[in-house]
Amino acid sequence: DKIEEEIGELREALTTGDAAPIKDEFGDMLFAVVNLGRHLKLDAEAALSGTNEKFRTRFHYVERALEASGNTLEKATLDEMEALWQQAKGEK
Repeated sequence: DKIEEEIGELREALTTGDAAPIKDEFGDMLFAVVNLGRHLKLDAEAALSGTNEKFRTRFHYVERALEASGNTLEKATLDEMEALWQQAKGEK
């Protein structure tokens, strides 16, 4: 499908390390995803807004949990943060 095609082209561009084609292919991929949303009669802006809100909520959960344990974002390992992120995803 078109999205997979664009992801493949982005991956290929990433191997070059050249910013211009990477940017171009990234834009093409985003356009393909938004176009799918349009075909599904979804509001892309509302979908992205909802995702941003989920991210903020989960990020604040991680920050609060680290603070409660005497840790910080700067000192926490990626594994610690990922475990807390997964916990945050379980909180609805």
